[in-house]
Amino acid sequence: MFLKHLQVGFLDTNCYIIADEESKDAAVIDPGGDADNIIKVISDEKLMVKYIFLTHGHSDHIAALSKVKDATNAKVAIHNKDAHMLSSPKHNLSIFFGKGLTQPSADITLNGDEMFNLGKLVLKIIHTPGHTPGGISIQVDNIVFTGDTLFAGSIGRTDFPGGSLDELISSIKNKLLILEDDTKIFPGHGEPSTIAYEKSMNPFLQ
Repeated sequence: MFLKHLQVGFLDTNCYIIADEESKDAAVIDPGGDADNIIKVISDEKLMVKYIFLTHGHSDHIAALSKVKDATNAKVAIHNKDAHMLSSPKHNLSIFFGKGLTQPSADITLNGDEMFNLGKLVLKIIHTPGHTPGGISIQVDNIVFTGDTLFAGSIGRTDFPGGSLDELISSIKNKLLILEDDTKIFPGHGEPSTIAYEKSMNPFLQ
């Protein structure tokens, strides 16, 4: 599997580009800014981006969506409970940064448990609400992209509109920590980790 990590935008959001190395079928996860850098990787690697997955609808995860979609003609996928955030500066929080960001509507609205193929890769959508009502994580082989649900040594904020600490903890414990211990976590911000480490060392989960 091809995997490229980019830190993008004003909050250093983790954007991930994943692809099947044989077919070059690819997906972009959370294009949160710096569209030119994302598009350059896609071009340099000759990738065919089929999907743009948004782990949730906050502006720091969607800011480069329009440009990346225009460059790739990929289908945009977000959970149905966050889909409205794409067109609402209030709900995607961009209004609080003086930006008034609106983005293209979703092509695919997710419920959770969907499966997507990139060549031989299989991506599984896991609904992990708490940071936002429509937060998702994406599992590929022994990797899970957790957005702003679970971080290395921490958890996502729940003080934004629609956030719920109870839902977040439930999502993490019942949907993420049940994965194999050697599953690698790639979060929306910060460094990677593993399920085993977070189980034993994350102070918010003890």
